[in-house]
This record gives sequence, C-alpha cells and structure tokens, in this order.
Amino acid sequence: MIENKIFSFIGTGNMGGALAVAASKSVPGKDILLSNRTPAKAEALAARLGAAVVDNPTAAARADYLFLGVKPQMMAGMLAGIRDALTARERPCVLVTMAAGLSTRAIRALAGVEFPIIRVMPNTPAAIGQGVVLCCSEGADDGQLAIFREALSGAGMLDFIDEGLIDAGSAVAGCGPAFAAMLIEALADGGVACGLPRAKAQAYAAQMLKGTAALALETGDHPGRMKDAVCSPGGSTIQGVRALERGGFRAAAFEAVVAAYEKTLEMGKGRS
Repeated sequence: MIENKIFSFIGTGNMGGALAVAASKSVPGKDILLSNRTPAKAEALAARLGAAVVDNPTAAARADYLFLGVKPQMMAGMLAGIRDALTARERPCVLVTMAAGLSTRAIRALAGVEFPIIRVMPNTPAAIGQGVVLCCSEGADDGQLAIFREALSGAGMLDFIDEGLIDAGSAVAGCGPAFAAMLIEALADGGVACGLPRAKAQAYAAQMLKGTAALALETGDHPGRMKDAVCSPGGSTIQGVRALERGGFRAAAFEAVVAAYEKTLEMGKGRS
C-alpha cells in the first residue's frame, strides 16, 4: 500500500474514474481526492472509494500525482483555472494527462509550470483491472515512476512507450474496445439468427473473445497460426473465414485502426 502520497483526479468520467478505482487498490481512500464538473459524479465515486471531494484548485494544491481527466478541448480552460494553485506550490507534483492528441509539451505549456508529466492512454477495461494503459513520461524520475506503476497496477497492463508511438498505440488499445464490442455484438446476432437465446449468444461470444485473447497472450502465437489451428480441411470454420474474407473483415479492421489514428493526429494539430 502506498502511504503519504496524495492522488488527485480532476475529472471522474469513464477514464478518470477507472484510474481512480485502479489507484484505490494501492492507495488509501483518505489519500485520494476527486473533483468533477458535475459534483454528484465525484461524490458517488468518493463514497465508493472512501475518498474526498474537493474543487480543482484544492486538488492541484495538495496532489503528489495530479490526474487531468478532462477532454482535450477542455484542457486549456481547466489548466488556466488551476495555474495559480500550481505555481504557488512549494514543490512540483507529477501531472498525469490522458487527453488524446495533446503532447506532454503541450500540457506543460498550457499548465505554465515545469513539472514532471506522465501521459497515459487507458482503455475502458482498465475499470475492471483488465485494461491496457499506454504511458510515456517527461521529467519524472525513477522513484516517481515506480510509485506511479504501483498505484496503477490494478488497471491491468502498463506499457511505457515513446511518445511518438502513443497515438498509434491508442488507436489499437484505446479505440479497440469499441471494435471488439462490435464483434461481440455481430457474433451474438449471428447466434440469435441460428436459434440461440440472446443472453447465451452474447455470453458465448464474449467468453470466446476473452479466452482467445488470453491464449494469444499466454502462448505468444501468431494470430494466423491460431486461426489455422481451428480450421479443419473442408470444415465449418474455414467456410466462416471465407465469409469474413468475402465481407472484407480484415481490411475493415485494418482501416478502423488507421482512421482512428488519423483522427487523433487531427485533434492534436495546433495543440501539440
């Protein structure tokens, strides 16, 4: 358990809230401060975690790690509102940003302080400890990074990569849950069309995707080899693969990632 370090969260929406929940597994509730534009949302999460609800300047003034969980277009206004609190600090805190398209350099310029920054791109499964959190840092020392890793270990996989790759990584890991959910829905619809009850079709599709992902991670096998292992000559699966190929399945998934990446770059233009 991490002691005597304050973790403040400005913004307790899906991602900010998920990381606060993950931190609560390693950080006592008394050391977690929550702030949100809609106070009721922060209050509900605080009750669950045993945390305190504060305003943005208080969150900034007291934090050792300050999580900036607001949308990219709201970041400048939010940081302007806490700039006095940040500049008045006797020692720096670590700023943790999760805004797509905004680089560490942009965050530092908007904040107006030369504080260490960790940029993270989490995905929604982080809320249940099965997520991917992509990270890069600017100015944080080994001790600060070690505490950060421990605090967010409950979110799932933490992977530090070069900042130049974080947008590409986010297009796969951050946007990917939406693509995976669409696959689960489509497979379940197929099962329903074949006579399965909806609840069973969805459960089978979701568990199959979970198990296949776990197998890929454990074995490290190439996904093409895993596909081949299920496709018996003249069997049912290879005919299903044929239908997917005819429908452009792989090309559509390929293009989805590239489109998400290009949109992220577009959102960061002029702000990075």
